[in-house]
Amino acid sequence: MKIGFIGLGNMGAPMAANLAKAGHEVVGFDTAEVSVEGVKMAPSAADAARGAEVVITMLPNGEILRRVAEEIIPAMAKGAVFVDCSTVDVDSARAVAEQAERAGILAMDAPVSGGVGGATAGTLTFMAGGPEEAFEKVKPLFDIMGQKAVHCGGSGAGQAAKICNNMILGVTMIATCEAFALADKLGLDRQKMFDVVSTSSGYSWSMNAYCPAPGVGPQSPADNGYKPGFAADLMLKDLRLSQQAAESADADTPMGQRAMELYAQFVEQEGGSGMDFSAMLPRFEKRHRG
Repeated sequence: MKIGFIGLGNMGAPMAANLAKAGHEVVGFDTAEVSVEGVKMAPSAADAARGAEVVITMLPNGEILRRVAEEIIPAMAKGAVFVDCSTVDVDSARAVAEQAERAGILAMDAPVSGGVGGATAGTLTFMAGGPEEAFEKVKPLFDIMGQKAVHCGGSGAGQAAKICNNMILGVTMIATCEAFALADKLGLDRQKMFDVVSTSSGYSWSMNAYCPAPGVGPQSPADNGYKPGFAADLMLKDLRLSQQAAESADADTPMGQRAMELYAQFVEQEGGSGMDFSAMLPRFEKRHRG
């Protein structure tokens, strides 16, 4: 398959490399000068998209996605598939899908979960929104880049699934960190707390798979000085997207709102930028009530 790939950063580059390794013809473009093994670089986004059966984008935000869409949609062949793997606001995803459909192009929003490690290993999860026909066409590519792809519904459904999932993750990580900090002050051993909670009703992915306490539970960024597996900055971005969507949909999400405020404080005022999102634990350890 001939594939255009636009946005070859930390996530896009390994994803494009995996497609090339699998034997696809991949033409890439990025605003930075990059080289990716097996990927032929084009001088512009439009050149990367021209003649491609599938164009994949992995971009920082909705505003840039809209700009790139303006450039590449006129260059794309009718019947081609435009797959955006960025995590952006639902409104931008839907606006770009409508623009593509008017031009006779199949559009999908397919944000991912799994981070840079998952992109490199080809073990990402794709949450896809858009027509069934587009999903079936692109499914073999999702299978190369990831281990799971879920067709969540129409345009914007992939972004909706991603931000709802990550809102839960942000809230549960804060609750897990608060509980460890409280356990410390109550004189409860962290390992004992983990042994109870990980097999009781407090069970969660944040506790069981990604424990924020160093030396407790399976290996996690907490055991590596909180170097990011999933950066606090990215959690803040996703929580802001969740609250933007909640406002747009008139949904009451007080826990999501509070989680966003706490991560904003942590990242922007308390030195949390560049740290893993589970570094909320040392933050709570240092604090007192009120």
